[in-house]
Amino acid sequence: MTKQIRLIPLFLLIAGILLAFPAEAKKSKEKEESFTIKTSDIGGMKWRGIGPAFSSGRIADFAVNTDNPSEYFVAVASGHVWKTVNNGTTFKPVFENYGAYSMGAISMDPTNHNVVWLGTGENNHQRVIGYGNGIYKSLDGGKSWKNMGLKDSRQIGGIVINPNNPDVVYVAAEGSIWAAGGDRGLYKTIDGGENWEKVLEISEHTGVNNIVMDPRDPEVLYLTSEQRRRHVHTKIGGGPESAFYKSTDGGKSWRKITTGLPSVDIGGMGLDISPVNPDVLYLIIEAAEGKGGFFRSIDRGETWHKMSGHHSSGQYYNEIFCDPVDVDKVYSVETFTNYTEDAGKTWKRLSNNYRHVDDHALWINPKNTDHLVIGGDGGVYETYDAGKTYIFKSNLPVIQYYRVFVDDNKPFYWVYGGTQDNNSQGGPNQNISEDGVPASDWHVTLGGDGFWQVVEPGNPNIVYSEYQYGNVYRYDKQSGERIGIKPQPRKDEMTYKWNWNTPLVLSPHKPTRLYMAANKVFRSEDRGNSWTVISDDITAQIDRNTWPVMDRDWGVDAVVKDVSTSLYGMGISLAESRVQEGLLYVGTDDGVISTTSDDGANWDQTKSFPGIPANTYVSDILPSKFDANVVYASFTNIKRDDFKPYLLKSNDKGKTWTTIAGDLPEGHTVHTIEQDFINKDLLFVGTEFGVFFTFNGGENWTRLKAGIPDIQVPDITIHEGETDLVIATFGRGFYILDNYAPLRDLNEAFLKKEAHLFEVPDALEYIQTNRKYGQGSTPYFGQNPDFGATFT
Repeated sequence: MTKQIRLIPLFLLIAGILLAFPAEAKKSKEKEESFTIKTSDIGGMKWRGIGPAFSSGRIADFAVNTDNPSEYFVAVASGHVWKTVNNGTTFKPVFENYGAYSMGAISMDPTNHNVVWLGTGENNHQRVIGYGNGIYKSLDGGKSWKNMGLKDSRQIGGIVINPNNPDVVYVAAEGSIWAAGGDRGLYKTIDGGENWEKVLEISEHTGVNNIVMDPRDPEVLYLTSEQRRRHVHTKIGGGPESAFYKSTDGGKSWRKITTGLPSVDIGGMGLDISPVNPDVLYLIIEAAEGKGGFFRSIDRGETWHKMSGHHSSGQYYNEIFCDPVDVDKVYSVETFTNYTEDAGKTWKRLSNNYRHVDDHALWINPKNTDHLVIGGDGGVYETYDAGKTYIFKSNLPVIQYYRVFVDDNKPFYWVYGGTQDNNSQGGPNQNISEDGVPASDWHVTLGGDGFWQVVEPGNPNIVYSEYQYGNVYRYDKQSGERIGIKPQPRKDEMTYKWNWNTPLVLSPHKPTRLYMAANKVFRSEDRGNSWTVISDDITAQIDRNTWPVMDRDWGVDAVVKDVSTSLYGMGISLAESRVQEGLLYVGTDDGVISTTSDDGANWDQTKSFPGIPANTYVSDILPSKFDANVVYASFTNIKRDDFKPYLLKSNDKGKTWTTIAGDLPEGHTVHTIEQDFINKDLLFVGTEFGVFFTFNGGENWTRLKAGIPDIQVPDITIHEGETDLVIATFGRGFYILDNYAPLRDLNEAFLKKEAHLFEVPDALEYIQTNRKYGQGSTPYFGQNPDFGATFT
């Protein structure tokens, strides 16, 4: 018995939808000239999510029903909110299309478990994070949500609900990590979020990152403020405005308390109050001059005592959790979670037992303190024996991909990508099993954080993968051999400046030719065995310390200055023309595009672009697939709190540029651009919240929305053999738009036709295999049939 599978969307459905368009021909000529395609017009073309979920992603917070711990919410740092009602056997996404994908804090009303508060915007200041659009409230257990304001808070640190009057809620608004102002400080509502009062304002640079309430008296509140800023070129992790505050009147007035705390500039802090004895509070502090540590107060925060020097990185960790039955026991989630049983004097490492590192969220069962749920960069884990063993929730497809690549394997091509802290990976886009693609079919090509991956044409066993800062390896999938091939400085040459996300590309003209870029450009003709430097410095060569941050200059003694930040001035986008061999473009993090037409012998630089602020990050470069003179570039200025879509085109090899951002909406920062290989005017862009296409070269843009949530799309590629559009998302894995060919016909003249029958490509014919009996019925999370490799 055979089964035919057509790798195309519901084209006939689209044709039926388009029957409604002849009425457009009756409109005025002016209307016809401004005609655009609506997203709803192409709703039959649906994205197919392929996960994977064997690697998960960074978790921000939990909200657990303490009356029924099998019911809880998972707020994902980059990947929305998920709910389980069966202890993680299945998860359902409950916050996918509200204009934010990054979550910071989630809290359940202790008096009504159907009321849930959600703060959007990841609450740390790492190098790659998303931002939110305020505070949300659900009255029906997460089925629906309403935005309750604070839309310019960007990142939210915490939410506290008054158990005696749940209409009284406090929100710790950190404010934008990238700029001053906005909704920043501590906000209070007394009417369930209909109105907000800012009850503590520190400054335009400093927000609130922690808020806790005395369980005996909801008028007694404690918080920490945090001064921090990150840009592309730098990061300041603390300042003189970071402090501890106390209120005894429900936030009407506040006192800054410093007794016993470091007198130097303070960075990230973690704060908690003991539920066993609320007179006891704990603080974990990162500070200048090595004066950070772990502090305890036994008099309701009036005085503090340093218990030890233990602390972690405030930009990514420094969250603490008091044990619900032992006043002296406190957990600190860090790279490896630590805990103390003597109020912070000494610390032990919580066993990992093959669990992923980098923890950010913790729930302790108050009725059984050996039962923990831990969330980190690798997803959600659960233990019932205080960390000796763990259950991994392997059905949360919230992996964060930086890049995507497809090979030419047959009959099913593979999709490759590099992830945030979950390796470099590849797996088949589909297979012949009725189960779809299971976790076991995915292949790890390299450890660590993963970025660009490329596969040798005609030889899908040769995979090039890299981890951070240009550490690239050639991997043989068949033998398992890995060989490091990173370019090394020549004699008497300065060390190269590699970006966290180093560009690595294959030449379209020779399968064994590679290019890489640091602050210089490199070429290899022999699969990376040797490298030639083919440029001088391709950057603006700016001393990043000459730019003020938060209205002042900062010395080297600033709190963790530039820690977990790339050096400044290096290549971050790179491409070779498929039309003209040796025509290369490289874009930098400091706003320069360099061009060579002779494979590096000579270079031209452009440092100024129309309508784009100086030194803006060149997020992607795409040479035209049809004309050697044409090139496209996208620019990302998100780390200056600028969310405009910047997209340019050059008709003279980068000498002059014009905008093609057209009607791309505000807020959709452009990260990447791709071009169809048949229709030169059919372009695609990946933005901060989705995918758009244009049928007229950039004059008008339409969102490809069906089947995909609001999510960052940092990279797009096309599998030309199948005419598939394949995207990497930062928080929801890979998606594929199977056979997008109908988009080539979607122009104004086409839409005037009464009907159209799309060409049906040849289909694969094969015997479908059965699922493995007793091994589970779903490859990912069960309640959504679109996950896993489904065929249409």
